[in-house]
Amino acid sequence: MSTERWDWQPALALVEPWRVWTAAFVHWSTRHLVANLLGLALVATLGVAAACGTRATLAWCLAWPLTHLGLALQPELQHYGGLSGVLHAGVAVAALQLLTDAGASRRRIGGLLLAGLAIKLGIEAPWGPALRQLPGWDIAIAPLAHATGSIAGLACAALLLARGAVSDRQRAGAGPRP
Repeated sequence: MSTERWDWQPALALVEPWRVWTAAFVHWSTRHLVANLLGLALVATLGVAAACGTRATLAWCLAWPLTHLGLALQPELQHYGGLSGVLHAGVAVAALQLLTDAGASRRRIGGLLLAGLAIKLGIEAPWGPALRQLPGWDIAIAPLAHATGSIAGLACAALLLARGAVSDRQRAGAGPRP
């Protein structure tokens, strides 16, 4: 099966919109796939530890296609495949979930996680070249995918988690009437 039918290609975004979803399943090498599967296990564990519920999960799902749509900001990136951008979205969602928690230590962890994510993105410099070859990797890395995933994850989580907080407060104030 050819990966070119499923990877992100900005020139085909309007005529083959499924690529905003399927690009995450395309991997250019076995090492790439294994790294993304390990990353998925870590992000899933983080989600459980952060007590991500339905709204956070929905935020992550909504961030998925937005992550890949954001790649259109770098037209020289003609092909993209992999889960790393979506994984970065998941980290951002979990960090925001922790930041909105009632416990001070969980909020600190969320803040540290977001700070670490911001530092990582800054080091990767997603505004630079579309692809980077890193030592030890058999594929090129697309730093913009990490940035668009993080931004999409934060935006979707902020929207849905804030909406959930408002709904929770409304339910708490709407007790039984006398």
